[in-house]
Amino acid sequence: MATPTAPRWIDAAKAPASTPPPLEGEWAPADTRLDDLQRYPLPSGHGPEDVVVDAEGRLVTGTDDGRLWRWPVHDGQRPVPAPELVADTGGRPLGIEVDPRDGSLVVCDAERGLLRVTGDGAVTPLADRAAGKPIRLCDNAAVARDGTVYFSDSSDRYGFADWRLDLLEHRPNGRLLRYDPASGDTDVVAGGLYFPNGVALTPDESALLFVETSMHRLMRLPLDGGSPTRLADLPAYPDNMAPVGDGTYWIALPSPRVAALERLLPYPRVRQLVAKVPERLQPQPKRYGLAALVDGAGRVLRTLHGPAGRYLMITGVRQHGSTLWLGSLTENAVARVSLDAGPG
Repeated sequence: MATPTAPRWIDAAKAPASTPPPLEGEWAPADTRLDDLQRYPLPSGHGPEDVVVDAEGRLVTGTDDGRLWRWPVHDGQRPVPAPELVADTGGRPLGIEVDPRDGSLVVCDAERGLLRVTGDGAVTPLADRAAGKPIRLCDNAAVARDGTVYFSDSSDRYGFADWRLDLLEHRPNGRLLRYDPASGDTDVVAGGLYFPNGVALTPDESALLFVETSMHRLMRLPLDGGSPTRLADLPAYPDNMAPVGDGTYWIALPSPRVAALERLLPYPRVRQLVAKVPERLQPQPKRYGLAALVDGAGRVLRTLHGPAGRYLMITGVRQHGSTLWLGSLTENAVARVSLDAGPG
């Protein structure tokens, strides 16, 4: 699938200005262990956007050069082992999940769509279209016990390289999709969403929890035909999310909300111009590490902070035992932090 070309001008929507709330109360930076983490360097590439632990306890991530890397089971002691190459998707892998039926990897590739990667490194395309439209930004997924894959197509106008333009446009360009492994069909579960990103199934698989990055909110979608409802408004922009397995979920939050961006929401023409200036002059994410644990009702149970920004743009998060693994859109390593009592 060819990388989509961005429109010459964004079609910016007018919206009310908003004010980012401070990180206080349940969001207060009482636990700053994300500034004291262990890095697992990548042999090549950067941007290990998501992380997953496979059926054998090995850590897997994907990088901007299309490669999937896997580390052997490791207890966190030094030295950190080198990873092995699993496969090359030929695109840009983002979200990665494990199919519970056979342990294969289900990969959201921003350029190629939904893929399956088996233990021998074989890459099989599963879906690159839904409801007659190309999947332009395959982002994050959840795999049910029967192998059904629910996943986000974050934007129908912008590819991965232009994700900032979708946020500046501030329109409901995204959708949630469902891939049926029995028929090979892919259909739309919900459309008209604001950059849907992280996706997770509830333990009974009756509903999806998902986040909308540009609207900084956590949503719930019943799978019996109901409509999405908001569970929480977040003080940061959410990315991938992952279930713990007990009805709680970790959310990766690459940046607290940016006041300069939210002040521009009532001014679509100004945002059109901002979208044309060099990226370095546009409103920037904050240099701050953040991840949050929530329950199925959206209540915040725990937050981890990195105010010094020693691991930036945290987009992937995965708990395995007492370890939290982190991925990033910009770093050249994945990161590990202990969830045991203490600062980190």
